[in-house]
Amino acid sequence: MTEPSDRADLLRDVDDHERTNERLSTPDQRFEERLGRSQSAELLQRRIIDQETLNLAVALDRIAESGALPRAASLIVAARRRYVTGAAKSAGYAALLSSDLAVGLSHVTHIDDSVVRALDVLPELRTTDVLVAFSFRRYRRSTIDIVEHFARAGGSVVVISDRADAPAVAFATEAIIVSTDSESYADSPTAVAAVSHVLATLVTASAKGARRRIAAREQLGQTLGLYS
Repeated sequence: MTEPSDRADLLRDVDDHERTNERLSTPDQRFEERLGRSQSAELLQRRIIDQETLNLAVALDRIAESGALPRAASLIVAARRRYVTGAAKSAGYAALLSSDLAVGLSHVTHIDDSVVRALDVLPELRTTDVLVAFSFRRYRRSTIDIVEHFARAGGSVVVISDRADAPAVAFATEAIIVSTDSESYADSPTAVAAVSHVLATLVTASAKGARRRIAAREQLGQTLGLYS
């Protein structure tokens, strides 16, 4: 069991590492700082794994204390239609969450600007709709524009981001702040994926008809021979 003094020291170390991470704002800066010196693959692997483990634990602890996930889940469950979006690397997070949500809920749409374009969705918004937007540095203008338009149209907006002062957060009904601190040139996806998983589970657990929908999908999958 971690003593209070040990926890305080740990959190100070985490804060120091996060400040350094904020300073290293581009991938080339992070590469030079973390990977530019000669080191064995074994040592680098250990550094990355240790940092991922620490960041995941601290990030989830902070989010649990904030209460943001249950509040966001309530907004998603209460909505008539649910939209999920994200650009570049965040498009992967959006695809993950929308796929998990669609298992237990109806009217889940992934705005990917390929199959489903924001231009086709935004004119039809209602105040009963909710948007979940992933927006991480370096913050894509397209995501911020969708979030702003959605909020101004009166819909609920859940923003999942890495900073409380990220541009999209200014328009959020609820913001979930996830640390992406890492030992790599790339910001860590680990805690983001975990948060997406927890959020989808909270939503599905409280959504009316989710159990029936999951069972029906499973039966249909078997009928269509989707799985080996």
